[in-house]
Amino acid sequence: MQETGEQVKKLIIIDGNGLAYRAFYALPPLKTSRGEPMNAVYGFTNMLYQIMEEEKPDFLAVAFDKSRPTKRLEQFDEYKAHRQKMPEELQKQFPFIEEVVMTLKIPIFWQEGYEADDCIATLTYSAEQEGFLTRIYSGDLDMLQLVSHNTRVVTTRRGISDLVVYDHEMVRKRYGINPPQLVDYKALAGDSSDHIPGIPGI
Repeated sequence: MQETGEQVKKLIIIDGNGLAYRAFYALPPLKTSRGEPMNAVYGFTNMLYQIMEEEKPDFLAVAFDKSRPTKRLEQFDEYKAHRQKMPEELQKQFPFIEEVVMTLKIPIFWQEGYEADDCIATLTYSAEQEGFLTRIYSGDLDMLQLVSHNTRVVTTRRGISDLVVYDHEMVRKRYGINPPQLVDYKALAGDSSDHIPGIPGI
């Protein structure tokens, strides 16, 4: 934990896949002179620079999904069974997005058998133990379960510039429950985006 009087450090964690998807669908098709798609790269890079400029974090990390299948499929083989495959035009842009992140010397986190969500949750837990102020940038509302006194989740509502900051009060306003209870809520109600059925009748 931070010592009394010591300046609190700020950590920004970016859901790389989430922001890339958002940029891809928010911007019109853009291509290089060689015909390579670039709208996701352009949008992601703009968002990244905006975050760095506005937040001025002490630490910054980007997490990506880079492994299939995941441990979640071992527990539930229908997990994300009906989700559409990533568009090829977007898939081609991920190497360029990662190159942007590496060029800026921002650490990339991923783990074999796990998703970016898992990396983000692990980093957030470690940051909590150190007393850091953490902001998670993601379009995935599942991240709201991580909201705490020191952790906020910033989601993209529309496009790449309309952002919503979720703190404890905002989560309660939207769902009527506390952030840690979202796990129970999802287990009971299910989650159609991940093809999780929930409990019949609830």
